[in-house]
Amino acid sequence: MTKHEITLKVNGKLHELKVEPNELLLNVLREKLCLTGSKYGCGIAECGACTILVGGKSYMSCLVPAISADGWDITTVEGLADGDKLNPVQQAFVDNSAIQCGFCVPGMVVTSTALLLDNPAPDEEYIKDYLRGNYCRCTGYVAMVKSVMDAAAKMKCDQ
Repeated sequence: MTKHEITLKVNGKLHELKVEPNELLLNVLREKLCLTGSKYGCGIAECGACTILVGGKSYMSCLVPAISADGWDITTVEGLADGDKLNPVQQAFVDNSAIQCGFCVPGMVVTSTALLLDNPAPDEEYIKDYLRGNYCRCTGYVAMVKSVMDAAAKMKCDQ
């Protein structure tokens, strides 16, 4: 197979890569860029473990051919923090003990960040509906929903 050259801006850094025509964006992020926060969960965009941000919107990277992402400006869970300072969603997940095994957390945090970009003042029902595509097998989602509400309140106060 002929490799294709693509350019990705990931977490503020420009990367020029050669990818196979059938290579998935998730695999490029994990294997070529060593950004292992996004997880391979289901491979059919049902679980949310592979969620990334593109232009503030969430995308399931397990279904995106890397060649389709040429020119994209991507943020992964690793790019949400500012150095050692966690973003409000990440910090709220820590503060509310919303992390158990940790497998779903990167996707959940990225999706929650997109949620707050879309709606900075969500109610509980909006949050539950928005997060419906992110599966967690360890929690009852209560701490995660509370984390999003707490992050929204913190972000409102920081304005």
